[in-house]
Amino acid sequence: MANENTQIYHERQRLQFCLLHSLNNLFQQENAFTRASLNEIADKLVVDDTDKETWTPLSILFKPHHNTITGNYDINVLISALEGKGKSVIWHDRRNGASSIDLDGPEDGLMGIVLNVPVRRYGGLWRSRHWVTLRRIDGMWYNLDSDLAVPQAFKDTEEVKKFLDYIIGNGGEILLVMNDNR
Repeated sequence: MANENTQIYHERQRLQFCLLHSLNNLFQQENAFTRASLNEIADKLVVDDTDKETWTPLSILFKPHHNTITGNYDINVLISALEGKGKSVIWHDRRNGASSIDLDGPEDGLMGIVLNVPVRRYGGLWRSRHWVTLRRIDGMWYNLDSDLAVPQAFKDTEEVKKFLDYIIGNGGEILLVMNDNR
């Protein structure tokens, strides 16, 4: 169980770099990933793509896997970044609900959970998606959302499952990050 001595790393939101913050919060380490490393992954995905898009003047800012100014990285960058660190990603089948996720299993299996949730800002005029990390630290689950001032502890796994069911019900996606123990 977590106690008052538990140190939790929590990066706060800046621009649209929520994927960067989510990954660093997941790994509980500043600079586990950097803007430069995620940009490099995104650029490599474009080079490796067999269906290359035609270049336009806007291609300088709006690349296929991210926006060069604000961040806003996509799922392909997330998966490549995690695979590069020996992790695998399982896209949770939303039809099963959160009850099918083993939140109490060994920590060497499920590293954490990354959510992709719809957000509306400015009175609903601006819609986008936001990356959020949930992680078990010293036996306790935490919401490490970079939009939060501080991490929020869940009281138990049932509360985590209710939260995840809420996310599913509101159009969010759940990605299970697994330690690759092969």
